[in-house]
Amino acid sequence: MKTKYRTIYCGKVSEEELGKEVRIAGWVENIRDHGGVIFVDIRDEEGTVQAVSNDDSIFKHLTRESSVTITGTVRKRSEDDYNPRLKTGTVEILVSTLEVLGTSLNELPFEVMSSTSVSEDIRLKYRYLDLRNEKVHSNIKLRSELLKFLRNKMDTLGFTEVQTPIITASSPEGARDFIIPSRKFKGKFYALPQAPQVFKELLMVGGFDKYYQIAPCFRDEDCRSDRTLEFYQLDFEMAFVSEEDVYEIGEEVFYETFKHFSDREISPRPFRRISYRDAMLKYGTDKPDLRNPLEIQDISELFVSSEFKPFRGSIVRSITVDGIASYPNSWFNEVVDYASSIGMPGIGYLSVMEDNTFKGPIDKFLKEEDRKLLMEKANLKVGSVVFFIADRKELVAAKEAGMIRAYLGNKLDLIDKNKYEFCIINNFPMFEYDEQTHKYEFCHNPFSMPHGGLEGLDNKDIDSILAYQYDFVCNGNEMASGAVRNHDIKCLEKAFSIVGYDKSVLETRFASLYNAFQFGAPPHAGMAPGIDRMLMLLKDEPNLREVQAFPMSVSGQDMMMNSPSEVTEEQLREVHIKIR
Repeated sequence: MKTKYRTIYCGKVSEEELGKEVRIAGWVENIRDHGGVIFVDIRDEEGTVQAVSNDDSIFKHLTRESSVTITGTVRKRSEDDYNPRLKTGTVEILVSTLEVLGTSLNELPFEVMSSTSVSEDIRLKYRYLDLRNEKVHSNIKLRSELLKFLRNKMDTLGFTEVQTPIITASSPEGARDFIIPSRKFKGKFYALPQAPQVFKELLMVGGFDKYYQIAPCFRDEDCRSDRTLEFYQLDFEMAFVSEEDVYEIGEEVFYETFKHFSDREISPRPFRRISYRDAMLKYGTDKPDLRNPLEIQDISELFVSSEFKPFRGSIVRSITVDGIASYPNSWFNEVVDYASSIGMPGIGYLSVMEDNTFKGPIDKFLKEEDRKLLMEKANLKVGSVVFFIADRKELVAAKEAGMIRAYLGNKLDLIDKNKYEFCIINNFPMFEYDEQTHKYEFCHNPFSMPHGGLEGLDNKDIDSILAYQYDFVCNGNEMASGAVRNHDIKCLEKAFSIVGYDKSVLETRFASLYNAFQFGAPPHAGMAPGIDRMLMLLKDEPNLREVQAFPMSVSGQDMMMNSPSEVTEEQLREVHIKIR
């Protein structure tokens, strides 16, 4: 028999249904007794609507967050009772029947609609309740929309979607593998992929021109705000291309995605290109926030023979801020305290006064010629303050200057929060010297092509060898990493020999690539935009966990599933493992 009522989402009940009988289903958000008139707010994925009854027996024993279905007649609220915060705020449902579909405990672990204010561990333990929070729920809905948009974009650009294995071989790619013991092959292990790096290169050898996938990646690392044990990236690779071809695709993907999902200003294409060396010099980081107008200067040459011992012969970086010379001492003390909190031995500063003289403890160590050079080199004028960061090691001085730059930018409210500033950091060093092991290591991806190929590797100055390696950066976040791949066997052997690995390492640890590259491997390149990081920026969230449906805690535990957990002795025996 045909029902006389219309089934409708709670959030879509409107004045168009006035006088009509409807059926809704959802969760009980609030119950209010106004002297015999009972009001109940029912919530579903589309929103909340108010139900009302004079018969309190209908709502007897009803608890918040129980799932219910209600039938009733839609009527208009009195104007005094309008709720402008709800899409349904001018109507309500006069209840005729109510059925409880799933009863909730009366004592809730937290208030669902304010769940984001409670501790993260509690939220993650009861994640199914946390997901009912409108804000949290919308993050996961946006994730679905973003994935659909990215797939459509890659299909339009002519890419073929290919799924690569989740159970694979351990591969030293820079992070720690999650390993899986084999039951059938005693003493041997599978691994979860840190990324589909090897497989996507093999697809290029296999004749695929443009590949992509929404790829899960697994890295056994300590979690941070922008790093979790499991994350997803838009992985893509292209054959017979150059670095610029990949840039063009990456720029289109990022620009069109952020334009579609946000109304904020986006830096125009092509994105600004900055070499790694310039990024470390000007911004003190390889993921600079270009919304911050402050830049770092290298003024080491001014202090080569300085009477001020902490600066003499050191790497000295400066940051100039205009118009703050009149700020109180307490303001500058806060800067000094911050410098101390990040492990700096101190931070110097000088203020430029009305008569173009300097004020500050370092001034007495400067000669008149030093002051003139400093005014010119640090772009100083009346009202400016110049901050000094110094260390014997260049990388330490650069990073500390970068942290001070970021701190000052935020403290002075110089960051335009309504912008997405993209850039591409390129020309990374191919190798870096590890002072603990006293040998060279790969600076970035070991499969990157060095500038000049094999010829470039014959350069005796290893520190000067650059790689076709690049990162896309937005607002101080690394959004994607990529490279032109080293597909030349001889060049690959030479690169690995520089970090102390002979040919046998390639033949055993990277047998698939090493063998495949001997059968006409094409030049190829690609990158992998981080999907979780895109969502984090689009939703202004402080960490990746807020845009994942069932994330691990910051300590790497699944509070809801009680993972990691112990397994039985029988399970351990099956995979030939004994706990030590």
